[in-house]
Amino acid sequence: MSAGTPILFVDRDGTLIREPEDFQIDAYDKLAFVDGVIPAMLKLRDVGYQFVMVTNQDGLGGASFPQQAFDGPHALMMQVFESQGIGFRDVLIDRSFEHENAPTRKPGLGLVQPLLRAPGIDWARSAMVGDRDTDLRFAENLGIRGFKLKTPQFGDGADWPSIAHVLANAPRTARIERKTKETRIEVEVDLDLEAEPQVSSGLGFFDHMLEQLGKHGGFALRLRCDGDLHIDEHHTVEDCALALGQALRQALGDKRGVARYGFVLPMDEALAGVALDWSGRPHLVFEGRFQREKVGDLPTELVSHFFRSLCETAGLNLHLRVRGDNDHHQIEACFKAVARAVRQSVRREGAALPSTKGVL
Repeated sequence: MSAGTPILFVDRDGTLIREPEDFQIDAYDKLAFVDGVIPAMLKLRDVGYQFVMVTNQDGLGGASFPQQAFDGPHALMMQVFESQGIGFRDVLIDRSFEHENAPTRKPGLGLVQPLLRAPGIDWARSAMVGDRDTDLRFAENLGIRGFKLKTPQFGDGADWPSIAHVLANAPRTARIERKTKETRIEVEVDLDLEAEPQVSSGLGFFDHMLEQLGKHGGFALRLRCDGDLHIDEHHTVEDCALALGQALRQALGDKRGVARYGFVLPMDEALAGVALDWSGRPHLVFEGRFQREKVGDLPTELVSHFFRSLCETAGLNLHLRVRGDNDHHQIEACFKAVARAVRQSVRREGAALPSTKGVL
């Protein structure tokens, strides 16, 4: 049973519409929406969010800020949102300029007291988006997640597409730090975000192969390793695989909804075939032969060892077969084929657990 409806609390100026840089009242006539706000709110609407606007409008209705100067642009803004299919559950406006500590002024919760007593709200998924620290303190006081928007006035923060990604996709992410006497590794993965891989292991060809995993796997990958390369490459390659496998396993969570299986891929004269299963039972079957001792700075004997170590911490059953005449092509085909199999197998297909045992 659902826990209820999540609410996205949003500030107005600087969050929905661009705040005038000179803060002059007549500048509100030049209505401009913050980049990406409408697509992001549509995405959140489609996964069940309701919207509540909470805004401080200092001195609204007084001589310094006549009501009519606010009403026209505000009505136009609301009409645009409505025309796009975006409605607001509530629009809550505080105008207590003379009372900066008024309980109705953010970060105070006076305006939202009725919502605190309302049934059917999923507070665990609810969040606040604003462009000021007061918005973050408001979220903290409310006990929900807060996002500070990146704006021309305030450079630090997130943008609307990334906020919608975090809230709507419930991204499967993990961050692993692995430190031994031989290596220091940091790995971050986001299985639901495609981004250019950021990899640095100290081994150029190995970096290139890890980039294939992220790029063709369709997930965001950041990996940094400082290893004992003055000894040899073994510890760096092995520990990167162990850390990456741990990150993938953690990001997958209980594996509900994943496709679970998958891929075959050619690369010029080379052909790599992959069958994998996120079974929780680590096992590697590798079939392939290399003629060279190294490709670039990567010993070819470490290719199968990398995938064996990856399987160990990822809980992955992997069958990998490769053939060809060019060792560079064979190795790259292996990494690309495994990446495509990962992309296919972690794809969400619903919410069911793909197992008759009830656990993976």
